[in-house]
Amino acid sequence: MRFTRVRLKNFKCYGDADLRLDSGVTVIHGVNGSGKSSLLEACFFALYGARALDATLDDVVTTGADETIVELWFTHAGGDYHLKRRLRATGERPTTAECVLDAPGATYEGAQDVRAHVTELLRMDDDAFVNCAYVRQGEVNKLINATPSERQDMLDDLLQLGKLEEYRQRASDARVGVGRVRDDKQGALSQVAAQIEAKEDQNLHATLNDLQTELSDAESDIERYEDQRETAAQTLEDAESILEEYEEKRAELDEIESEIESLQETIAETERKRERLGDQISEHRDTISECESTIAEALSDSELETDSGQDAVVTRIETLESKDDQLRDELEEHRLEASEHASEAENHHERAESLEQQAEEKRERLSELEAEIEKTESRLEERREKVESLTKAVESQRERFEEAPIDPGAADVHCEEVAGELDSVREELAELSATIEQKRDSISEAESLLEAGKCPECGQDVAGAPHVESIEDDREELAELEAEHEELVDRRETLETSLERAEELVEAESEIERLTEQRDTVSQLIDEKAEDVERKRERVAELEANIERLETDAEEAREAAAEAEAEAAACRESIGEVNEKRGEIKDRRQRLERALDALEATADAEAEIERLRERRADLADTNDERRQRLADKRERKADLAGAVDESQIESAREEKDRAADYIEQVDGKLEELRERRDTLQSRIGGVNREIEELEELREQHGELQATVERLDSLYEETEELERMYGTLRAELRQRNVETLERMLNDTFELIYQNASYARIELDGDYELTIFQKNGDALDPEQLSGGERALFNLSLRCAIYRLLAEGIDGAAPMPPLVLDEPTVFLDSGHVSQLVALVERMRELGVEQIIVVSHDEELIGAADDLVHVEKDPTTNRSRVDRMDAAALVEPT
Repeated sequence: MRFTRVRLKNFKCYGDADLRLDSGVTVIHGVNGSGKSSLLEACFFALYGARALDATLDDVVTTGADETIVELWFTHAGGDYHLKRRLRATGERPTTAECVLDAPGATYEGAQDVRAHVTELLRMDDDAFVNCAYVRQGEVNKLINATPSERQDMLDDLLQLGKLEEYRQRASDARVGVGRVRDDKQGALSQVAAQIEAKEDQNLHATLNDLQTELSDAESDIERYEDQRETAAQTLEDAESILEEYEEKRAELDEIESEIESLQETIAETERKRERLGDQISEHRDTISECESTIAEALSDSELETDSGQDAVVTRIETLESKDDQLRDELEEHRLEASEHASEAENHHERAESLEQQAEEKRERLSELEAEIEKTESRLEERREKVESLTKAVESQRERFEEAPIDPGAADVHCEEVAGELDSVREELAELSATIEQKRDSISEAESLLEAGKCPECGQDVAGAPHVESIEDDREELAELEAEHEELVDRRETLETSLERAEELVEAESEIERLTEQRDTVSQLIDEKAEDVERKRERVAELEANIERLETDAEEAREAAAEAEAEAAACRESIGEVNEKRGEIKDRRQRLERALDALEATADAEAEIERLRERRADLADTNDERRQRLADKRERKADLAGAVDESQIESAREEKDRAADYIEQVDGKLEELRERRDTLQSRIGGVNREIEELEELREQHGELQATVERLDSLYEETEELERMYGTLRAELRQRNVETLERMLNDTFELIYQNASYARIELDGDYELTIFQKNGDALDPEQLSGGERALFNLSLRCAIYRLLAEGIDGAAPMPPLVLDEPTVFLDSGHVSQLVALVERMRELGVEQIIVVSHDEELIGAADDLVHVEKDPTTNRSRVDRMDAAALVEPT
């Protein structure tokens, strides 16, 4: 897998950023706090959402922004993928507005579906991916400084074994919970059994039969008393009917008397209304007189006669309105023309202001460019001085070759030749030393034999030995060998001196090459900056021309605005003249409208007088009808007064009282019987409920018994599950330990191949031991600070391989991210870190991203990304740069 591009909008400290990432080693460079790590977090967020960041959506959105967008392009298994997440932050808290993954042959939408597909695609959830790919800042030394138990927990978490312990604990909690529930259910089962036994002892069915017999007797008594009460109630009803008829006639008589009185009052009130209507007729006649005076006065100043009708007045008003419409149209034309001229003047003013503003902006940009040119020229002068300094340094190193037997470029070959000749002399000198020592031993033995009177060659007596004279030859040969030895010693010392000189020349040659490269790099930067200065000077000339043109256009716009304002003023004068004419027409029209209103009022008053006359006549007819109804009511009153029999009324009252007393007595008895019936029914209901409860308890007893049996089985299953997770964790840990130890030694061998360390052992508790080449064991804490940091980086890289490849080495490797890996490294160990990075590339890691503000890592980068934060806006930006541009020559 490889990230190819990431684009951000309002993500954390980034307002807008777009970065392409290539294969190989990419160094993200910048000062602390500039936002380097946020670039990587954006990639993790795109893949898995906020759960991959140890943060919430509130922490992701840039402060004050309404929307955040993160897009990630990546390749995997030969396919190209594009992921987009968009957050909306307009409510109380940010929400995911869009989440889309474009994959080869399919598109996935929605945060859950996208995260599920990414997890399936990469075979890692968010926790595994981040722990695998991301070696966080400050975590490098945590593993080595931790206690054995802490190291075991950390490595188990990195290798995802902590989840197995979590699952085992969950199984244990489940087992305890199931046991507790089972015990509760067993207790409930015992209680239900005791309740069933108690209810069976009550003999509920026999009790129910006795109560039903008593209830039947009580209902028979109630039925008998209710029949007797019904007879008494009929008697009471008949008596009440007679009394009710009497009361109805009495009420009718009272009502008729009331109606007679009411009719008399209504007739009198109607006569009073007729008098008031006569008064209203007189008032309307007065109104007509006043309107005639108003009409004469309103028409006296017009061309109409005082006796003109409504039609003539209306026609004159319409004529005046037509003239007013013409003047209003003329007025609207003048207003429209004035508005157009005013709008034209305003547009000219706005254009002039816009042009002046553009000119001011270009003047500001001109000042900025001139300042940039001055700053760049000052920097160019410094770089030219740097080039001269480097040239002098190169010449100084070349001077070291003036007295040398070789020229620059041949130092390595010369050094190898001298070293080879020195090795030959040393070997020859060693062989000669052994020969001299052997010769000395031989002469010493021969001298001992001579002292004993024996021949040094054959051991015979000296007198009879033929080879006594050979000892002198040996002494001469020894002297020759010693002389040759002294010559070889002198030759060796001469060659050693020459080798030192040759090594110094190799160093000088390397320094010449380094200084030359730096000088070429700085020269190239000088050329680029010089071209940039020339482009900026051309831009300055262009800006000056644009400023002059903009100022001329602004002045012309001001003059055009003044002309438009003058024309608008003339239009306003014409508007005033038209308004005066319309005012005269308005006065004339108002007088005619008053006359028209008076004419209409006169007609209305005459119509109202006619209506009031008709109303008075109607009231007179109505009173005649009322007087006839009054006579009829008086006749009905006389009939009702003679139709009431007082003796029949008294007998009915006595029957009513007797029936009421009997009903009262029967109601008391019925109430007692009904209470007894209700009590019996309640007791029967209670017994029935007891019987139902007994059946429910028996059913509950069966269910509880089945539940307890299921819980027994479930308890055994959770025990087995708990044991299984514990066993699985132990087996996986052992397999991980073996694989991790092999991968760690593979990496460690590369880093420490020239040191005194031989191998590393990792036991089942993740206890680490380093063995030196002499067999001595060391604790990792005994390493130096830089070696500890490299050791931990090797361990994290091995964990990365284990997580990415799996124990069987089958999974593809995600990008490897090292965040500030040089925090605990001195400058002498950075080259070993570079070797470690190269080793990971050889093992198949297609993309390695190193986050660092250390400039020593820039030289090892295939690509360099520079991150910088603007102190005024507090927003970060990214740039792909040439590594040499950030390294100042020394």
